[in-house]
Amino acid sequence: MSQPTPSFYNLAWRWHFYAGLFVAPFMILLALTGIIYLFKPQLDPLMYDHLLNVSPGHHSLTADEQLTRVQATYPQGQISQYLPPVSPERSGQFVIHSGGRELNVFINPYSGEVLGEQDAKLNLQAVARALHGELMIGTLGDRLVELAAGWGVVLVVSGLYLWWPRGQSAAGILWPRFTRRGRVLWRDLHAVTGFWGAALLLFMLLSGMTWTGFWGKQYADLWNQFPAAMWNNVPKSDQEARDLNTAARQTVPWAMENTPMPVSGAHAEHMGHGAMPSGPAAPGITLQDVVDTATARKVEPGYSITLPTTAEGVFTIAVFADDPRNDATLHVDQYTGQVLADVRWQHYGNVARATEMSVMLHEGKLFGSLNQIAILVVCLIILLSSVSGLVIWWKRRPQGRLGVPPLRHDLPTWKTGVVIILALAIVFPMVGASLIAVWILDRMLMILRSKQRHELRS
Repeated sequence: MSQPTPSFYNLAWRWHFYAGLFVAPFMILLALTGIIYLFKPQLDPLMYDHLLNVSPGHHSLTADEQLTRVQATYPQGQISQYLPPVSPERSGQFVIHSGGRELNVFINPYSGEVLGEQDAKLNLQAVARALHGELMIGTLGDRLVELAAGWGVVLVVSGLYLWWPRGQSAAGILWPRFTRRGRVLWRDLHAVTGFWGAALLLFMLLSGMTWTGFWGKQYADLWNQFPAAMWNNVPKSDQEARDLNTAARQTVPWAMENTPMPVSGAHAEHMGHGAMPSGPAAPGITLQDVVDTATARKVEPGYSITLPTTAEGVFTIAVFADDPRNDATLHVDQYTGQVLADVRWQHYGNVARATEMSVMLHEGKLFGSLNQIAILVVCLIILLSSVSGLVIWWKRRPQGRLGVPPLRHDLPTWKTGVVIILALAIVFPMVGASLIAVWILDRMLMILRSKQRHELRS
């Protein structure tokens, strides 16, 4: 008589439990902060109308005249970035480091009036972005978010296995049974939203992971390559363009993050005999010259200009466009005004293009309000699935215990499960390491409980 096929349902449930208990709080936080950042284009003009919106005039001040007005208002401040008005109805913006704070300072480009300031790291959108990316605790937070995203993949895969119909009716599988109450209804809500949202959640997890500090950087180094000829004749520094991005502010596109920053002055005649400059920045060109360069090169409005801070630094013109086909990153020599690098969409590789497109879809920017609504729905699905999962656990957990799903210790090796874990370990090394650690801990707990039961019997 043949042996019955072993059931790995409880093993999948056990992994789903561990993944859900770790991932659910992160998913709730990421969904809520994502919704806030998703509607930044609508929220900012409402919340900061007095800073952002101006009445168009007949004549606007040059970038240097605006810079002088701001410097007079913040004589001790160090200006790091300028964002020209994106339209005739918008103010200009300078990013200033003053008194240990980073400030967004807004100026009327027509009258020169300094409209006010905003904490660059503690305004609503900056906080939402920083929480979304690194929990506002730096590298540790970035790694935790990356782990949560990777375990989210485990959650989706194990959830689909648990969801797979085993002779049940479509009710509770494809749609919730609203006539039921209590844990059954919560279970239906969890299973149905999890199923319909599985592919969307995987897309959000994978597209978001491209920005993480560990896996995202390895992914960029592996896939995001530019022709060497683009940089052969450009004097380069050891700094990468990723250093211009922070948790609260995006400056250069993802595709540019692992590219080297050029240096100024290598070919400037005033340096003499090829000597490299040292000390603080002392630009030989004006800020308006850089704006004129951006205009001449047809850079889309919405770009920023990052100012050099050292004698070797460059002006960087960058626009992280809603439509990546309008991306632009230009590095300009601070002494000569020579454009040392001008990288656009056509220079991106296929993987970089696909990544940039997916990131813009992730942020709800690619197709305007339609994309926003679609991502809002995804965020609501994530919230409902996460909250319902926690409610189910809370309702079924034994008093004073976690309520880990029981598992027979004599199950044979689940070959499919092992293959999935190995695949995840290869693709996401940090996640793989944590999966192995949890598996070892789980086995140890099972052995310990088995010994305790044996001792009680004897």
